[in-house]
Amino acid sequence: MRKEPVKVKERDSVSRAGDFEEVVEGFSEAEALQEAARCIQCKEPKCVSGCPVEIDIKTFIGQIMKKDYDGAYATIRQKNNFPSMCGRVCPAEYQCCKACVFTKKEEPFASREAVGIHFLERFIGDRGAEKGLRIEASGDGRWPECKVAVVGSGPAGLCCAGELARRGIKVVVFEGLHKTGGVLRYGIPPFRLPRNILDFEIDSLKKLGVEIRANTIIGRAKTIDELFAEGFSAVFLGLGAGTPSFMGIPGENLCNVYSANEFLTRVNLMSAHKFPEYHTPVNIGRHIVVIGGGNTAMDSARVAIRLQNINGIKPDTAIYYRRSEAEMPARRIEIEHARDEGVRFELLARPEEFMGDEKGFVWKVRSSRCELGEPDSTGRRRPVIIPGSSFEADCDLAVIAIGLRANKVLTGVTPELAVDKYGDVIVDPKTAETSIKGVFAGGDIVGGEGTVIEAMGMAKKAAASIIDYVSRL
Repeated sequence: MRKEPVKVKERDSVSRAGDFEEVVEGFSEAEALQEAARCIQCKEPKCVSGCPVEIDIKTFIGQIMKKDYDGAYATIRQKNNFPSMCGRVCPAEYQCCKACVFTKKEEPFASREAVGIHFLERFIGDRGAEKGLRIEASGDGRWPECKVAVVGSGPAGLCCAGELARRGIKVVVFEGLHKTGGVLRYGIPPFRLPRNILDFEIDSLKKLGVEIRANTIIGRAKTIDELFAEGFSAVFLGLGAGTPSFMGIPGENLCNVYSANEFLTRVNLMSAHKFPEYHTPVNIGRHIVVIGGGNTAMDSARVAIRLQNINGIKPDTAIYYRRSEAEMPARRIEIEHARDEGVRFELLARPEEFMGDEKGFVWKVRSSRCELGEPDSTGRRRPVIIPGSSFEADCDLAVIAIGLRANKVLTGVTPELAVDKYGDVIVDPKTAETSIKGVFAGGDIVGGEGTVIEAMGMAKKAAASIIDYVSRL
C-alpha cells in the first residue's frame, strides 16, 4: 500500500499575509524520514533527468533514510551549490517531482503523490547550513596565475564562481548593485527566500576565496577588453534579464503604474516596506492590479497584499491574466499561496487601457474578457478577445509583470559580442562560449527568462568549459 505524502507545514494565511517572514516551514527530521521512506529507490530514477543540474536524487534520499545527513549533503553539493535556496524556489513540480514515478506522464505537473524531493533537499541544505558545512576547495595548484571575472551575482554568476573557486581558480565577481544576489535578492521576496539563507551561501563563496566587487557595472565602469587587460584569463557573463517588458497600451506612463522589476526591487532590495526606517518609499493603493501569470506576478501580488495589510488598508489585490489558471506558468504552490492570502484572480481578462485622474495618477483599468482559441507557438491556447466584453475596475496602483528582456548596458557597447533578435547573448550550445574568445555566458542573458536551477545548469556547463579553456592557455 502506497504511503501518504507528508504535507509540509506552512504558517496560517492570515498571519503570514501581514509580514515578510517565511511562509513554508519545511520538514522536521521525523517528517523528512517519513517522506524519504516513500521513495521506492527506482533502478533507473527518472527524477534525476528532470533536474537541470542532475543531482543524484536517489542516492541522497537513500542517505536520508539511513540518517546519513552529512552524506546526503555531500551528495547534493556535488551537483548543486545552493541546496537551501533551490529547495525553496525551484519549480520542482515541473522538473524533478514531475519526473517522479508516482506522477502520470500525461499530467502537466507533479501529482500530489510525487515524492517531495525539493522539501527533502531543503531539509538537508538547512541542516548542513546549521552545522556550518561548506564547499571545500579541491584545486591542485594547476592555475596559480589564473583569474576569472564573473559579471553578475545572480544564480548563474554565483554558481559559476563556486564551480571555479572549488577547483582552486581565483574568481572576482562584479555586481552592479550595492548588494550581492541578483534576482535572488531583488526579485524573490524574503517570505519565499529568507535573506539569512542567501547570505550564508554567498558567505560560503567568500570563504572559498571568491572576491565580490559591488557597485561595478561592467559596460560602464569597465569593458570586457579592460578586464582582459587587467589580467583576467576568461570572463563569464551572468547578466540576467533586467529590462522590464510592457504591454504597449494607453496609460502605462501614468503615476502608480510600476514594472514588477521596480516594485519588487524597492521592497526586496531596498526595504521600502519598512519606510521610514529605510529611506526608500513605495506607493501603495487600495485597489491593486497585477498583470501577468508567472512567478513574478505571484510575488508582486503577494508583496502588494502584505503592504496593504501592514498599512491598515482593506486588502484588494487582483491578478489579471489573459488565459486560464491551467496555462499559468507560475508554480502551483505560489498560486495556492497567493489565493490563500487573499489575492483575487481575474482570469481570461486582458487589460487594454489604464485611465488616469486629473493629476496623472491611475484610477481605473479597462479590460476585455477572453476565451481560449487554438494553441500558439508556446503550446498554450491563444487568448481571443470576446467582442463586447469590455469592463472597467477600480485601480489606483498597477504592477506589470509580463516578463523581462535582456539588459543592453554591456552588449550595447560590445558590438563584437553576438546577440539574437531579442538581445540575448548567443553561445555555443556545447561550450557556452560567446562570439568573443574566452568569454562565456549563461543564465537569463542566454535564451531569456528561466528558473534559478536552469541558470545554474548553464553556469555549470560554462564553468567546465572555462576550466578546459584556461587549462590550454
